[in-house]
Amino acid sequence: MSKIESPSRYTITAALPYTNGPIHIGHLAGVYVPADIYARYLRLIGKDVAFVCGSDEHGVAISMKAKKEGVTPKDIIDKYHAIIKRSFMDFGITFDNYSRTSAPVHHETASEFFVNLYKKGDFIEETTAQLYDEEAQQFLADRFVIGTCPKCGNEEAYGDQCENCGSSLNATDLIHPKSTITGTVPTTKETKHWFLPLDRYEDFLREWILKGHKDDWKPNVYGQCKSWVDGGLEPRAVTRDLDWGIPVPVEGGEGKVLYVWFDAPIGYISSTKEWAAREGKDWEPYWKDKNTKLVHFIGKDNIVFHCIIFPSMLKAEGSYILPDNVPANEFLNLEGNKLSTSKNWAVWLHEYLIDFPELQDSLRYTLTANAPETKDNDFTWKDFQARNNNELVAILGNFINRVVVLTNKYYDGQVPAAGNFSNVDSETLEQLRKFPESIASSIERYRFREAGQELMNLARLGNKYLADAEPWKVIKQDEERVKTIMNVALQIAAGIAILSEPFLPFTARKLRNILNLTSTSETEQSGSIGWNDVSGENDLLRPKHQIHQAELLFRKIEDSEIQAQLDKLEATKKANENENKKLMPQKETITFDDFSKLDMRVGTIIEAEKMAKAKKLLVLKVDTGLDVRTIVSGIAESFTPEEIVGKKVTVLINLAPRALRGVESEGMILMTENNEGKLVFVNPDEDGVSNGLGIN
Repeated sequence: MSKIESPSRYTITAALPYTNGPIHIGHLAGVYVPADIYARYLRLIGKDVAFVCGSDEHGVAISMKAKKEGVTPKDIIDKYHAIIKRSFMDFGITFDNYSRTSAPVHHETASEFFVNLYKKGDFIEETTAQLYDEEAQQFLADRFVIGTCPKCGNEEAYGDQCENCGSSLNATDLIHPKSTITGTVPTTKETKHWFLPLDRYEDFLREWILKGHKDDWKPNVYGQCKSWVDGGLEPRAVTRDLDWGIPVPVEGGEGKVLYVWFDAPIGYISSTKEWAAREGKDWEPYWKDKNTKLVHFIGKDNIVFHCIIFPSMLKAEGSYILPDNVPANEFLNLEGNKLSTSKNWAVWLHEYLIDFPELQDSLRYTLTANAPETKDNDFTWKDFQARNNNELVAILGNFINRVVVLTNKYYDGQVPAAGNFSNVDSETLEQLRKFPESIASSIERYRFREAGQELMNLARLGNKYLADAEPWKVIKQDEERVKTIMNVALQIAAGIAILSEPFLPFTARKLRNILNLTSTSETEQSGSIGWNDVSGENDLLRPKHQIHQAELLFRKIEDSEIQAQLDKLEATKKANENENKKLMPQKETITFDDFSKLDMRVGTIIEAEKMAKAKKLLVLKVDTGLDVRTIVSGIAESFTPEEIVGKKVTVLINLAPRALRGVESEGMILMTENNEGKLVFVNPDEDGVSNGLGIN
């Protein structure tokens, strides 16, 4: 668990999303859902929490998007910042502050951070040869260059990172680099930049991570850090030749900006400043007090920046605390394929919220249950449907519905007083009291999938208890016994209402309303019962406490809804295939005399039949206007004989005859292939075009 035994406060950061596209389920599963579970849990147990994030609005990704769409970078960031912020809010991600790196407070904070390190002499200033696009007349930073990864051979690695093997790169590392702006091979040109000498911090990183966090950081995080440190660290440029970003605030920095991976993590600090100013708090203890626990929630592609580069920056500055933990997740795939913003292979959050209104918790639950905590995992729409229908509806929802319906039916909605507890009753209540600790233990060890399943186990406990006790049968013989059964079941329901809040916040709110835990009643039932009360001996719902009528917590998701999502993905797949389809390169140049030798005529297919024992061949009789001739054509996989009889076609008639499987073919039908890979006739469609007319 934490290296800090009793933190005075918690600073929780979630990776700043790039504003070059909306949020998708990979982002949610990898970063934002686990971070939100953690923050909600800490607030429930009374901790002082600052949960901060914001839009990452600088860097090459934004410039590339703007160029592609023919707009300014500001147009891009304003559009996607609004979409992302609204999506997070509607999905129930409870940031204490969601900022943006274009905000003045961020520009000031990042510039001040850079100047402090500059004045202390912590940077190396060097003039180096960088890739340069002569046609575009600009340096090629990061994603403006693509080439072969020197580590894994991936031919589509970017100038800052290979998305195939995860290696962090410099543009000059790439083999056979090519400009993404013009497609030309870049030259090199000298330019001045400032570098953070990471090699100076090797001993510090080795001591802090490899010794200090060997036992409490996740193996995937620790392993990647160890590989980097053991491989030897080199100075890393913290400036770039770009016109979009935070200007380098020192002499000689004209025309340069702070590298986005220097600027972006400082966004956590500036977001905290923004929050503190609004709330009338002092921001510094959340970043500079040794009793503050700092936790970064990120995806695995950001491990190097949050565990090597940013801590080195903080160490160099000298007054900041270091992260206590960086529980990075692996990647979430979609229907067996890697999620991709550029290829539109994703489930976009803002679209999900439209397609499945009021089902935020269904997605939160599925992403938690299938979280890529230790290895890459796969999201499928069928699994989403099954998790919702078979677990949320059939287990948790079913238990709550039965308890509330029976309480209203037997006792007009008032909690009955328990009589004598049987051994099963006592054991069930004792199990209930253990759940806060077991769920908390999993959350505090960043095992959110395990924690979510523990919550579902509590619902399973309630279902089993009711199924075994059968109050609907016992009521006919022993009404007093049923009061005890229902009292126990109601305590479990109240426990679920409280413990489900980090995982299923919208459901928890509904359930607290159903159980009337949101206000003080005449029986002095307080709405202030919290996490730790579930472990206590006292009733969570006291006798005579009035609950409300039942309402469905979850609805079933129909097959048609899932099919609609699968159809959407299939359309995306086809669009990607069409876009990536390579045209046949131009053949060797011919002369006009060569072309004039071709005799192409309009003809009509008058007979067609499959060739025996040949899968691809049809034997055609074609009226060329000059004669009726036999032509063997390899189109049987695209057409049946019946559908092409009477079809007008273009025929090359002076091709030398050729025997195919014993049949002499006396020409060739002109065909092409459409985007779906289906053969299409190249034919004359105009009326009045008769057989035998030449094609000029």
